[in-house]
Amino acid sequence: MTQITPREIPATALHHLLDNGYTPGLAKIFAARGITDSQQLETSFAHLLPFDKLKNAHAMARLLADAIAARNKVLVIADYDADGATACAVAVRGLRAFGARVDFIVPNRFEYGYGLTPEIVHLAAESSPDILLTVDNGIASVDGVAEANSLGMQVFVTDHHLPGDTLPDAACIVNPNQPGCEFASKHLAGVGVMFYVLLALRAELRTRGAFLNLPEPKLAELLDLVALGTVADVVRLDQNNRILVQQGLQRIRAGRACAGINALLQVSKKIPARVTSLDLGFTVGPRLNAAGRLDDMSLGINCLLTDDEADALQIAAKLDALNRERRSIETDMQDSALAVLESVNPSDGYSLALFDESWHQGVIGILASRLKDKFHRPVIAFAQAGNGELKGSGRSIAGLHLRDALDLISKRHPAMIKKFGGHAMAAGLSIAEADLAGFVAAFERVARELLSIADLARRIETDGALEPDEMTLDAARMLDEQVWGQGFPAPQFNEDFRVQNQRVVGEKHLKLRLMMNGKPIEAILFGHNEPLPEQIHAVYSLSINEYNDNQSLQLIIRHWE
Repeated sequence: MTQITPREIPATALHHLLDNGYTPGLAKIFAARGITDSQQLETSFAHLLPFDKLKNAHAMARLLADAIAARNKVLVIADYDADGATACAVAVRGLRAFGARVDFIVPNRFEYGYGLTPEIVHLAAESSPDILLTVDNGIASVDGVAEANSLGMQVFVTDHHLPGDTLPDAACIVNPNQPGCEFASKHLAGVGVMFYVLLALRAELRTRGAFLNLPEPKLAELLDLVALGTVADVVRLDQNNRILVQQGLQRIRAGRACAGINALLQVSKKIPARVTSLDLGFTVGPRLNAAGRLDDMSLGINCLLTDDEADALQIAAKLDALNRERRSIETDMQDSALAVLESVNPSDGYSLALFDESWHQGVIGILASRLKDKFHRPVIAFAQAGNGELKGSGRSIAGLHLRDALDLISKRHPAMIKKFGGHAMAAGLSIAEADLAGFVAAFERVARELLSIADLARRIETDGALEPDEMTLDAARMLDEQVWGQGFPAPQFNEDFRVQNQRVVGEKHLKLRLMMNGKPIEAILFGHNEPLPEQIHAVYSLSINEYNDNQSLQLIIRHWE
């Protein structure tokens, strides 16, 4: 059963925003998202939180400045998702701009797994670096850091994931979620953490007079990468992250993005001047992620590092092909998962944990996300990892913090989970294949403890009904200009409609003409090709349909009944 619930609109916040000149439509939307003061909507760079409260930012800046002065070799250890790729590109571009000797490696997820493992340390040692700099990983790499230390390499950790009980013995750690860090935004993505380290490094180099005879690098040139990684990693878009994303979007829209992002937009058939935060999350991010899921994320990182437009376009075309392959694999996996569930009623349990020996290790996270959306249960999908082990990727719902749930299972069954990590809504783990049944039972027990029956009811929050004069192309454009994402959801509305006309397009989508108060409105329902009844109640969002250089308003139907 799906509950459609209008968001609460605090009256005081609404009146304040109206008094500050916001239109009634925008004022209601922002007030419903916890905005109580117009200052919270400021997205200029001047309102970005300073790096001073980010624990160890000054210390790492001094260490990096020393390394640059000594001509030490820095090797960036990247992660294989979009956040890790953009964080790596920001680190390499930024450090090179400051004169550092820097290169990167990224673990192949199928050979080495996640993070700075001892195996990756030995691979890194082949190029004789002085310093290993992790981006978007490292906070859980206790063994890997110890191995690096034993081989005479320093380790600088930049990460945003939640730490475990023991921190690695690194030379320096910058992570807003580490104990004792007073930085106000705990939701920086890995790319955001690395960007902040560069801000601190620039300030340190200023004090050392590094720019007296040289032009000072403009770190704002990296904000397109910061925006992409922040949105793609689905971190909470608090004000600080919205500033980073908005500033990056402005660079992209102004045609000042790096060659790689422009190429990814081109193969996605997106016009840079009209790019939105949702385009970064649902169009550009998946193409970048495809490299890490099916091949080697070095491909994606090189796309973001090259300044050659032709080279970038060639790589982006490969990423686009990988993404199409990923979608095909995902469809097959989802079909097989649904076939398994035909003999099981998902509503009988509080969780789902599934394994199929044919599933692709690089796509199980997307499969878990799709099944979570379909059944509104926390889901973990497992694939073969070799040597008798399974690798799992999970997605959760509100009410169950997935990493904490795995931590609870690990404490109760110390030998069951070999390693795990992640966030509230997404996490990964490894187990022995022989322990699968035991894990499934343990996960279900924890889910029943942490979730209530009410948590398992799907709830769609909307911004209520739009007035007829608010359902316009200008309103759609205005909403597109804002930054939306995790924790700051894009507006959607609900209303009764009469279906005047409908036809299937592209074999699996419904093109609709709806009537509301005698007014015709064009709409589309993706992924559905069965006819709708004459009367529907629909949840929808405003969108801009572009055809032959003409723009028109189109509703995207998100849910109907």
